[in-house]
Amino acid sequence: MKHFAYILVSSLALMASPVVAETIAITGGKVVVGDGSVPMENATVLIRDGRVVAAGANVTIPANARSIDAAGKWVTPGIFAGFSRVGLVEVEAVSQTNDSAADGSVFSAALDIQYAVNPFAAPVAVNRAAGVTRAVVSPSTGKSIFGGYGAIVDLGEDSNPITKAQAFQFVELGETGHRRAGGSRSASHILFRAMLNEARTYARSPALFDSDLLKASDAKALLPVIDGSTRLLVHVESANDILKVLDLRKDFPALKLVLVGANEGWRVANEIAAAKVPVLASALSDLPYGFENLSATQSNIGRMKAAGVEIAIGMINDNDAHQLRYSMQYAGNLVALNKMPRATGLSWDDAFAAISSKPAEIMGMGGQLGSLKAGRQADVVIWTGDPLELSTQVETVFIDGVEQSLSNRQERLRERYRNPAPGALPKAYDR
Repeated sequence: MKHFAYILVSSLALMASPVVAETIAITGGKVVVGDGSVPMENATVLIRDGRVVAAGANVTIPANARSIDAAGKWVTPGIFAGFSRVGLVEVEAVSQTNDSAADGSVFSAALDIQYAVNPFAAPVAVNRAAGVTRAVVSPSTGKSIFGGYGAIVDLGEDSNPITKAQAFQFVELGETGHRRAGGSRSASHILFRAMLNEARTYARSPALFDSDLLKASDAKALLPVIDGSTRLLVHVESANDILKVLDLRKDFPALKLVLVGANEGWRVANEIAAAKVPVLASALSDLPYGFENLSATQSNIGRMKAAGVEIAIGMINDNDAHQLRYSMQYAGNLVALNKMPRATGLSWDDAFAAISSKPAEIMGMGGQLGSLKAGRQADVVIWTGDPLELSTQVETVFIDGVEQSLSNRQERLRERYRNPAPGALPKAYDR
């Protein structure tokens, strides 16, 4: 109890501590804006009131600015995880700590993960310490093909993680979708159309709405999907499923579609590009772990990018609640892929944009997040070297211009047991 009380008091003290956005000049570093442009040597990033003022050479530094010498280091925007479930899951196999899906709920599209995201979950601090500052957080699906509303979150150490609530709606229309709908893709697509048509019925007369298919609150939640004011993130993997999703616009022309996963996207990359549908793609899947992934290849993202598809890295069903820090490794591997015969990867600049500005742009927040352009929220990371190299370490993280603690549970456990020694009580009882 003594140990628990100490943690509780410390946590409450942290929550009560005021955070202040400073004027900060990070000087002399190799600066990556994150928009696909080449890094700038010996450049400066100026932050004021939580936003980037300037990034480049010959930046005028105010006299009252706190100066950070980044000579020999890299300075980049924070990593933006393109698809995740961070903050929704602590221990996946323990239902009390897993809020990713509401398997027993009578609701579907109306579910809203903003009420479930836990900023104090251990994976939040672990990934923040690795340089991840923002994330797309999505629900999983329960009984229905629709999982509900997802959000854009920050990984700051404060108690308010939500950057944008109800940022998108999530739906499964691949193998998982056909299971949810009754065991057939034809069932999942007719269910999708039926649910959206029921939402239209609700819109015409909310007071008289009566449906065996979905609750009134679910119908209401689907209205902004139908009119295109809310993005629809659709998980599909196979080329055939992707084409069927693109065809949905024939019946619902305003749909603002975003494909998630898309392991066989390279096979229909020209069609995706022509439809102007962006993709949050799994980065390095190359094994046929399901029938919808038989044509998976590590060149998938590179080939889609070459075809003109707007693309970013996502991590659906790939440690997406715990290991967002893999994003940098995935991006780096896509750069290295260019050295493989007949493989197609990304340039360094495009690979970093795929984990910074591109996810922000795809989610409609490129004007606020994802890069070091003037006016963007100051999510900034200082690295010991190239952030796409595994040996590189994070030195400093800012979110909204506020320097963040890099302390996390894994680090504390390592230090606690680094030099074990006998004592009167086990370590768990020590302060």
